[in-house]
Amino acid sequence: MPITLEDIQSAARRIEGGVYLSPCPESQPLSSVAGCHIYCKLENLQRTGSFKERGARNALMLLNEELRGRGVIAASAGNHALGLSYHGKLLGVPVTVVMPKHAPINKVATCRELGANIVQHGEDFAEARAHAGELTEQRGLTYIHGYDDPAVIAGQGTIGLELIEQVPDMDAIVVPIGGGGLIAGIALAIKTLKPDVLIYGVEPSNVASFTGALKAGHPVKAQTRPTLADGLAVATVGENAFKTARPHVDKVVTVDEHWIALAVLRFIELEKTVVEGGGAAALGALLAGLLPELAGKRVVLPLSGGNIDSTVLGRVIEHGLAADGRLCRFVARISDRPGGLSDFAAVLARAKVSIKEISHDRIFAGDDMSTVNVHCLVETRDREHIQKLKHCLADAGFPATFDPGRD
Repeated sequence: MPITLEDIQSAARRIEGGVYLSPCPESQPLSSVAGCHIYCKLENLQRTGSFKERGARNALMLLNEELRGRGVIAASAGNHALGLSYHGKLLGVPVTVVMPKHAPINKVATCRELGANIVQHGEDFAEARAHAGELTEQRGLTYIHGYDDPAVIAGQGTIGLELIEQVPDMDAIVVPIGGGGLIAGIALAIKTLKPDVLIYGVEPSNVASFTGALKAGHPVKAQTRPTLADGLAVATVGENAFKTARPHVDKVVTVDEHWIALAVLRFIELEKTVVEGGGAAALGALLAGLLPELAGKRVVLPLSGGNIDSTVLGRVIEHGLAADGRLCRFVARISDRPGGLSDFAAVLARAKVSIKEISHDRIFAGDDMSTVNVHCLVETRDREHIQKLKHCLADAGFPATFDPGRD
C-alpha cells in the first residue's frame, strides 16, 4: 500500500512530544563557504543522535497491544538500533537488535544500556539480517526495517512537515541517501505541499545505490567500497523507499570521500557541531560544486546524525585537513652529513610551514650514501601555500616528491 501525506501527518501527531522538535537555523558561516543560504535541520541533536528516532517511534506506536508485548526485532549496527532501543524502552516494548560481530563497540554498549537485547551474529549486515529473519519466526517478533518499513518512512517524513513551518521560503533541500527512507518521507511531504521546492539527493560515490536504482528503474545491488559516510553504506535501496522517492526527487549526485571529510571539518570549525559522514554528505556536495544551480538560493541541509566514533573522528579531521590543503606529505632528499637536516629545516621555516612528523629513510634512499630521504608531514595554510613550499624546496636544491592524493 503506497505511503501518503496523510500517513506522514498522522505520524507527526503520533510522535509529537516523544521526539525532539529539532531547530533549523540559518548558518551564516556555512552560507559563505557554500555560496547559498544554508539552513541546518539539527537532527543530530536527537536523544540518540539521529533522525532515526522518528520512524522507530512511529512504527512502535502503530503496533497493537499483543505485538508490543511480544516485542520487536531489527538488524542494525547503527542509528536505527539506537533509535529503536531508546523508544522501545520509553514505550515498554521489548527490543532485540541483531548486530554483526564487528559492530562498533560503543553502539553495542549504548543499545544494551538502553535495555535492548543484543544478538551479535555474522560477519556483515547481510548475515545479521538473515539471522534476524530466523529469530523473527522463531520468537514471534515483529521485524521493523530501518529504512523500508512504511511506518518508518512516514516517521522520517515528519521532518518535511517541520521544515515547511521552519523555512517556509526554502528553495531546495539536499538530503543524504542511504537506504532511501529519509529522502522518501521528506520528498513526499514537501512535494505534496510545496511542489516548487527542489529535492536533491546525495550519496557517497563509494556506495551509489540510489543512482544505480535510477538507471535500472528499480533497486539493484550496487558495488560498494568503504566510505566515511558509513550510515549511508547501503548496497540496495529499499523497494518502498525507492517507489516513494523516485517521482519526487529532482536530482541525485554522488560525492567523493575527501569532500565528505572536508564537510565534517567545516561543521566542526564553522558551526562547532559534530556531524557524522552521512550527515555531512549534503554539505560536501555543495562544497564540491556539484549543485551550481543552487547559488544564492535558500537551501536546507538535514544534519541526519552526529554519531561518529571518537577514534574515527580524528582520522576524518585529518582527511579533511588534507583535502583542504592544510596537511601536506612529501619525501625530500637531503644531505646525510652534519648540518644537512638543519639546513633542510631552515628552508621549511622560511616557507612558514609547521613540521608535524619527520623521519629518515637510509635503507631505501638509493646508492648515494651521502644523502638520505626524509618523509615529512607538515601543516600548511592552503593549497597555494603548498605550491610556495614546493618552490622553496626546489630553489634550495632539495628534490621533493609530494603525495598526489593530498595536493
